Amino acid sequence: MKSANPSSHWAKAGVFAAAAASLCCLAPVLTLLAGIGGLASAFLWLEPARPFLVGVSVVALGLAWYQQLKPKQAATDCGCERAKPSFWQSKSFLGIVTVFAGLMLAFPYYAQVFYPSVEKRTEITNATSVHTLTLDIEGMTCTGCEGHVKTAVGKLPGIIETSVSFKQGRAIVRFDKTQTNAADINAAVDETGYRVTQSQIDQN
Repeated sequence: MKSANPSSHWAKAGVFAAAAASLCCLAPVLTLLAGIGGLASAFLWLEPARPFLVGVSVVALGLAWYQQLKPKQAATDCGCERAKPSFWQSKSFLGIVTVFAGLMLAFPYYAQVFYPSVEKRTEITNATSVHTLTLDIEGMTCTGCEGHVKTAVGKLPGIIETSVSFKQGRAIVRFDKTQTNAADINAAVDETGYRVTQSQIDQN
């Protein structure tokens, strides 16, 4: 008689929790690649729950491996032979699931590699036309968010340099005012789904 394998249930729970834990950083990448960047912040509400979800994922996968590796009792009571587990209940599949969950949990730390490079050389013809714009941005939670903002701003003409820090909630943009302006830069950031709360412009 075939019995349910508890490890497969714990494995599913672990993968689900791992995916949910990184959804706030995974969503910006997917929405940018799909051309719907305005939805990037739709899952930011999950960020405060990330530590809890990471813990749930680790515990669930730990229980899955415990169920998989603990000694199996021979089915002697009924005089029948234990059925061979399918691939979906095997250690190989659980190993694949564990690696996938690990990649999901670590996604916020390497999300920036998925953003296309938009670096371009902007020729400065007049140094007095170069301004620096400092933006306070609400909603950034990881390096993937930094890449999203930097990519959006970098698409504008006249952008010389852009640095973004999600920890500080700030972006600093050097640009040529003859090619773009602060309003366009603010709008580019807002279109990502994050929100500019304050901007200050200084002439270099």
